[in-house]
Amino acid sequence: MSPEKQRIIFMGTPDFAVPSLTALNKMGCEVVLVVTQPDRPKGRGRKVVYSPVKQTALELGYSIAQPASVKTSEFFDLINSCTPDLFVVIAFGHILPKNILAIPKQGAINLHASLLPKYRGPAPIQWAVINRENKTGITAMLMDQGLDTGDILMTSEIDISSKDTSSLLHDRLALAASDLLIKTLSGLEANTLTPVPQDNSLATYAPLLKKKDGRIDWSKSAEDIEAFIRGINPWPGAFTMNGEKRLKIFAADVIASSIKQPPGTVVGETREHLFVATGKDLLSIKEIQEESGKRHNIKDYLCGCNIRPGTILG
Repeated sequence: MSPEKQRIIFMGTPDFAVPSLTALNKMGCEVVLVVTQPDRPKGRGRKVVYSPVKQTALELGYSIAQPASVKTSEFFDLINSCTPDLFVVIAFGHILPKNILAIPKQGAINLHASLLPKYRGPAPIQWAVINRENKTGITAMLMDQGLDTGDILMTSEIDISSKDTSSLLHDRLALAASDLLIKTLSGLEANTLTPVPQDNSLATYAPLLKKKDGRIDWSKSAEDIEAFIRGINPWPGAFTMNGEKRLKIFAADVIASSIKQPPGTVVGETREHLFVATGKDLLSIKEIQEESGKRHNIKDYLCGCNIRPGTILG
């Protein structure tokens, strides 16, 4: 059955999944239902907002379901009534139970933002940057009941540059996912894909990052801290404390140095630079923001706020 004639149920929630849903629409696929997370309050005003996938589905005229749970009989009946040939699942946010996965005639495809079996889990993009990987990618797999454990159908590699933030890498990977999805559907139609089991002995996990996880550990090397700052930009955002004052760090450079000071010690401050000792080398902070303040480059920030040498950040 050609991809255009398949009855597809698409499941996804965040921005990452939007290019793939759009690609299915452009290809002329029959998307019989879009399943996404329930609307949630967001921001200081706690205004209820649609997920990016719901917003796109509304614009494209698709039917939408937003179950609070995928384990209810009501959700099973809804999915079963759609008589789907295939699920396409991208960053949905739920693990589908066995009875749901058994519904589509041709199974379920999941696209994951790593080269599996590395970085299974909810935050593969961030951890790839944090861990200073030089490449990552997208994996298209057949879904099973495990967390990103299904047999691999296709992969697409993406280089990670030394300047990539998780945000920049996210956007490139989202587009790569949409391209790989179409190639995977075409490969399945042509019967040219052979599912390959993952080597579980090589598996690593990319756990969800919480706000508290953004605190900088100055005992690590400057290289590791700089990658950490990029990897959690924009969420949860790297920060350190200057006394009771929370400082958010957006960008930094590594400065080779033999200076030996306790990690977190400010060892140099001029009108344009702020250098901090780490476990190895110095970190030159480039962009900074005080809590409830504006984001500044370091030169502008130091014009109005001095952080004297000997100050210990933590």
